[in-house]
Amino acid sequence: MTSSYEKQITNIRFNQDKSCFMCCMDNGLRIYYVEPLVEKVHYDERTIGGVGFCEMVWRCNLFAIVSGGSKPKYAENSVLVYDDNCKRAVLEFTFDQPVLSVRCRKDRLVVVLKNRIHIFSFPHKPQKLFTVETKSNPLGLCELSPGNHILLVFPGSKMGSLQFMNLATTEPTVSSSPITINAHQGELACIAINQQGNLIASASEKGTLIRVWDAQKRIPLIELRRGTDPATIFCINFSPDSDFLCCSSDKGTIHIFALKNQKLNKRSTFSKMSFLGHYVDSQWALANFTVPPECACVCAFSSNSSVVAICMDGTYHKYVFNEDGVCSRLSYDVFLEVCGDDDF
Repeated sequence: MTSSYEKQITNIRFNQDKSCFMCCMDNGLRIYYVEPLVEKVHYDERTIGGVGFCEMVWRCNLFAIVSGGSKPKYAENSVLVYDDNCKRAVLEFTFDQPVLSVRCRKDRLVVVLKNRIHIFSFPHKPQKLFTVETKSNPLGLCELSPGNHILLVFPGSKMGSLQFMNLATTEPTVSSSPITINAHQGELACIAINQQGNLIASASEKGTLIRVWDAQKRIPLIELRRGTDPATIFCINFSPDSDFLCCSSDKGTIHIFALKNQKLNKRSTFSKMSFLGHYVDSQWALANFTVPPECACVCAFSSNSSVVAICMDGTYHKYVFNEDGVCSRLSYDVFLEVCGDDDF
């Protein structure tokens, strides 16, 4: 049964350190602290309209939005940066195509269109640094590392390939050449970067495998098996120390893998990465837990070996896991009911 909230929510995304999540809706925007679960920001449709995408700048007062849903207030080819302190838009960027996603960090703003990516200095006196032409990218796939190593990752020109570049070496109108990794045989569906900017995780539209790459050496480090049947992977995230990785899919299961101590993962028979020319072990998840099936959700690591899942049906799930692969539920909530409209 479809939740009434699922019809209202257009997108959910965590901020850079996974301490907050943004809930974009047909009738506005809400931003929550993950732990404890508390509503931090609340804008209704009269103020901000329907929101398709939102990106916070860490936990500061700035966030970028792109209108969407059934009640947009602004054009779909514009990015507005709001200052929550003064409750209004302070910057606007307009493009010749619809904006598919936005990524921010404290010194950069990245805007993804179907065939190109624009990189801006940000937020003081923003100016376009350069533009990267890309293959058709209808999902708006792109990730920007939050740490000192400013890594930008996006789909390469060849099917299933990853391109990434170090933005720290760039100046206006000048950019370093993107580096390409042949990651998958099918089209990419999900990309993630760790906090340190030295690991990349990727999954294809088949959704059975997640591959983790060394961004500096450009080599595969580990192949993680979500399952054997195809699935749509919604989200991949590293733990803050990069010791673990979690992912969510339309199968309703959150998978948790060990990266540092890989002996904790379950093993399978050899599988061949034929396009890479060698065999690797596929490793199955150390632990997993379930959320409402066929409901899109995002997942991330929280404190004390726990993982939270935020679902499009308006539910919040928090589980703790141990090295034996046991998951136990710590909390469950309907986050849209945490703070009602009457409180504003």
